[in-house]
Amino acid sequence: MCTDAAKSISPDTIPVIDIAPLRDNSNSVAVARELHTASTGLGFIYIKGHGIPDEVINDARKSAYRFFRNPEAVKSSVSVSPKHRGWIRTGGAKMGDDLKPDLKESFLWGFEDENGFTPEDHELRGQNRWPDFLPEFKFHAMEYFKQAHAVAHHLMRGFALGLNLDENFFLKTADQPLSRGSFVYYPDQSNTVGINQYGVGPHTDFGVLTVLAQDDVGGLEVKTVNGEWVKAPPIEGTLVVNVADLLHRWTGGVYKSTPHRVINRSGRERLSLVLAFDPNPETIIDSSIIKGINDINTITCGDYLNWRFNKAFAYRDGKKHE
Repeated sequence: MCTDAAKSISPDTIPVIDIAPLRDNSNSVAVARELHTASTGLGFIYIKGHGIPDEVINDARKSAYRFFRNPEAVKSSVSVSPKHRGWIRTGGAKMGDDLKPDLKESFLWGFEDENGFTPEDHELRGQNRWPDFLPEFKFHAMEYFKQAHAVAHHLMRGFALGLNLDENFFLKTADQPLSRGSFVYYPDQSNTVGINQYGVGPHTDFGVLTVLAQDDVGGLEVKTVNGEWVKAPPIEGTLVVNVADLLHRWTGGVYKSTPHRVINRSGRERLSLVLAFDPNPETIIDSSIIKGINDINTITCGDYLNWRFNKAFAYRDGKKHE
């Protein structure tokens, strides 16, 4: 399956940070310092005090399982669109040229306003594709998206404060974000054989920040600064947050985007609820304020994501990964 088995985690490898004092502004600076320290180290954080009700997470998870347990012929009614909305079947993504396609399935959606409108101003933004056979699915997905997005905004304020910037530095152009919601389904792979076969292969996340609600199954593994893979087991009441590539770039490398992967050997199916936070597509990713020198490698959020998605997803070029 893979040659480098992950070790069990020591308690201090991935910190647990209570962000409630950041959310209610009772002690934002102290939380910001903790977030800064964690992000300059491994770049993975457990957060508690996040404010998302259990009911929202549980309802989203139930709806997602109802979707994924349908036959492929049913799910294919909302197959992924050119705008990266809808269902991606098993094998529809792979994280590296030397890896096999991922075993995961995904359902993806994004920002829409209270009237259901989504701007059509970027290749990775278009109308969401909701399954007609699950009437409650849209509500539960969008409620998780809204709640996790609020968490991401609080965290981005904390990161800015931790860098001694204005707290809204990263949120100046985030009113119509390129953020994606994703339900990610991992089948049990206990009996899967072969090298380089993963639920999702080793990768760093593409955008700015990832907010993840794990279930109780486990399987997430993180590569440490020493090059070792360690398990990131579920901790009840927490979310997992990790710095992604654009935040690493935006901070001039100060914050670390860390490789991670999923191997589900549990004997059970596994489901993750994901919010990939990204600001508006026109947002300039410019690290000069943090680095103190002109950044000659500026890029827009939208252009960067186009490049990364075109490399990772088979549907983007109309071909299947082999």
